[in-house]
Amino acid sequence: MKQSILILTLFFSAWPQALLAEQTDLQTLRQEMHEMQSLYEKRIQELEDRYKAQMKALEQRIQAAETTPPPTPDATGSRQAVVAPQQQTAANSFNPAISLILNGRYANFSNDPHEYELPGFTLSGEAGLGKEGLSVEHTELAFSANVDDKFFGKLTAALASHDGSTEVEMEEAYIETLGLGHGLNLRAGRFFSAIGYLNEQHEHAWDFSDAPLIYRGLFGNQLNDDGLQASWLAPTDLYLQVGGELLRGDDFPAAGGAHDGVGAYTLFTRIGGDVGTSHSWQAGISYWSADVEDRTGETHSHGGEESAETPSFTGDSNITAFNFVWKWAPEGNSTQQNLKLQFEYFNRNEDGSIVMDGSSPLETTSYDGDQKGWYAQAVYQFMPQWRAGLRYDHLDVDNNGSDYDILEESGLSDEGHNPERFSIMTDWANSEFSWIRLQYNHDKSYSDSDEQFILQYVHSLGSHGAHQF
Repeated sequence: MKQSILILTLFFSAWPQALLAEQTDLQTLRQEMHEMQSLYEKRIQELEDRYKAQMKALEQRIQAAETTPPPTPDATGSRQAVVAPQQQTAANSFNPAISLILNGRYANFSNDPHEYELPGFTLSGEAGLGKEGLSVEHTELAFSANVDDKFFGKLTAALASHDGSTEVEMEEAYIETLGLGHGLNLRAGRFFSAIGYLNEQHEHAWDFSDAPLIYRGLFGNQLNDDGLQASWLAPTDLYLQVGGELLRGDDFPAAGGAHDGVGAYTLFTRIGGDVGTSHSWQAGISYWSADVEDRTGETHSHGGEESAETPSFTGDSNITAFNFVWKWAPEGNSTQQNLKLQFEYFNRNEDGSIVMDGSSPLETTSYDGDQKGWYAQAVYQFMPQWRAGLRYDHLDVDNNGSDYDILEESGLSDEGHNPERFSIMTDWANSEFSWIRLQYNHDKSYSDSDEQFILQYVHSLGSHGAHQF
């Protein structure tokens, strides 16, 4: 009996302490659960904040991309990605993409640049060598945006210094359709013509600091005009585009805006594709024709004096062009290495008459011109940021007329010389927005060979879309 009482006494004396220990453990457990819940909620909030930040950044990138045509895959991955011109997306008219291209150089020539000529070609004002020494070349300012869900618009202005004054030249000002369907696309306004391969590319996108000789002789470096362009992209695995242009025909090498301001037209076809994952190619054929009325150009005098007489051509002008481009990058990755081979051939035939404005009595001659030219170049990126390139130009002229002296005064005599030029360059790109280029030309455009050195910088500010293939 005493033992039972002792056991009960010990039990009831220990029970409050056990109960207290149990309550303490429960409170500790609750506190730990509360801390775990707080930590969990904090992590959830961090994930939500990160998700919102990523979505905001994605929306900003989408808005920026909506203002420029999106690039399609390019097996070579080079600086100039393939772009389908009719692929712009939704409107962003209140937030246009703005870009500024800063382009400057230092040039040194062994001959007087004012004495430059291309025998067999009448040159326009933009076709010379440019200034010697330090100079700022064309500074390009561009605005582009989707007008609404049906139209895209772009304006490109070039600022340049001539004779101590700054001039503004409108290079492009056009609208382009969006979403016509069936591969159709329309462009209206001022634009670079689709003749050839290089002509549609802006000067800062060229692989060399100056235009090929045939572009200099035929177009005064580049051909742009006011007009309407229509193109169709075939729904095939192989890239196939055909199109045409109706142009006013006012700008060199046309003139006069014949036929009530529809004086020239262009037809073009492009085809291309991929070969495996490392190679891609594109070939093109184009044709340009114009009824020219009173086209003038610069005259050249070996004595250094400007002639008071100006040659003026009136007649038919037709240009046929062929181009081919091959690109290579190992497995399509161009960040380490890539190679681009480029070739273009042009043939211009002209038939009409030349009048020497300012002559007394008035001098005139019939004119039958045949001017051919081509260039081939290779540009190799041999390591990240560094490229090297080679280019060769060659021209061949067979111009005829009833008065040879007038042809000679007009610069259309070949002088027994076929112009040619060899160029080598290397450039370093800190990024896709800035690079510095050093170029050397052994220029035999005329009988006296010219050794030319050019150091160029190009920097791009703001939003700038991908270039064409």
